[in-house]
Amino acid sequence: MSYKQQVLPIEKVFRDPVHSYIHVQHQVILDLINSREVQRLRRIHQLGTASFTFHGAEHTRFSHSLGVYEIARNICDLFERNYSIEQIGIGGWDDEERLVTLCAALLHDIGHGAYSHTFEHLFQTDHEAQTVAILTSPETEVYQILNRVEAGFPEKVASVITKEYPNPQVVQLISSQIDADRMDYLLRDAYYTGVEYGTFDLRRILRVIRPYEHGISFSMSGMHAVEDYIVSRYQMYVQVYFHPTSRGMEVGLSHLLARAKELYTKQPDYFDRSAPLLVPFFKEHFQLEDYLKLDDGVLNTYFIHWLESDDPILNDLARRFLNRKPLKSATFLSPQDDALLEALTSAVEKVGFNPTYYTATNSSFDLPYDFYRPNAKSSRTQIELQEKDGTLIELSHVSALVAALAGQSQGDHRFYFPREMIHEDHSSSYDLFHDTYMQFRAHIHNGALI
Repeated sequence: MSYKQQVLPIEKVFRDPVHSYIHVQHQVILDLINSREVQRLRRIHQLGTASFTFHGAEHTRFSHSLGVYEIARNICDLFERNYSIEQIGIGGWDDEERLVTLCAALLHDIGHGAYSHTFEHLFQTDHEAQTVAILTSPETEVYQILNRVEAGFPEKVASVITKEYPNPQVVQLISSQIDADRMDYLLRDAYYTGVEYGTFDLRRILRVIRPYEHGISFSMSGMHAVEDYIVSRYQMYVQVYFHPTSRGMEVGLSHLLARAKELYTKQPDYFDRSAPLLVPFFKEHFQLEDYLKLDDGVLNTYFIHWLESDDPILNDLARRFLNRKPLKSATFLSPQDDALLEALTSAVEKVGFNPTYYTATNSSFDLPYDFYRPNAKSSRTQIELQEKDGTLIELSHVSALVAALAGQSQGDHRFYFPREMIHEDHSSSYDLFHDTYMQFRAHIHNGALI
């Protein structure tokens, strides 16, 4: 029996709080789970700095990856049982696509780095590009496992991640507006943050999902379950992913790493000793192996070292991050509120804080749902509902609820500043900030301090 066809004599199961059991039947999947690159995901939090707001959110990219795999496995089973190409012809599911689908589901997040998006923005790394590099670099264990399936299989899995794979059913199962990735992270993040916003009827969705020639669709009878998913996604972004305290911690983390990067040019010996694995990133010349050595724990260890730094900004930012002292924030209407923002920044500077590291504007927005826009810079595959006669109807055409959300960005702009600015009252500089801040709030109306 070839490695591609090799199944476990008894399936392996992983206990999971979201899916109860995660079932592994293929040897290649078990080998991938045990690879060093996938095991590294145990050391990277799924929600980054959100655990400073929701203390239960300690789950990892590893558990999420297993969850995405399990949802994809369930969908493959459903498609093969009810909608195989042998049963319905064109538009049916070809089960030869199962293994590439399962591998892509398991490995879709393998390129995420330490503290994921914060690190990515500062050091110009791209988790999707890193995912492709891990999948296609002969030195990785993941590549060696995938390459045993058949020649070119690592590149085939990578093409699913980049959406270049020729079968749109496979691509949309992994990446679309309602895919295995999103379904797992909404349920998993809701469970670990302790909120109810992200819950939706996954079982019902898995009953009504079906393939068609150009991707995946959902039976019209399941419209309300899909609506529920869209609303859950909207609520999770507004209430959890865009929480101002989590963003305040993320701003502090970004400034901490930026300060270290700036200081490296003046104190390379100090960082060679205190943060050696970050040096290639300070130099802006890193290899894949450098990237794979970093995780959240490595960075946290370096932050502890920086508490003893002679640089007052570096050690203060490290202290604030490690001891959960987030910057405070207020909403503002748009980045064009320049005059008031400049006045607030100036007041912070007069108190003695370096505004580069102690103030920030942060804008976080997301589309809960969008219909297909072929001319958009980043178009999304719309959600299709299928009538009994095979007719396809775009979701927002039959759902007034989704139509109200479609194309509407949700989120806000926030100005971040040191918490001390609203608690100190013994100098004219603090008074200046307070007076300017009150003008700011009056201008915004509903932009109350949070």
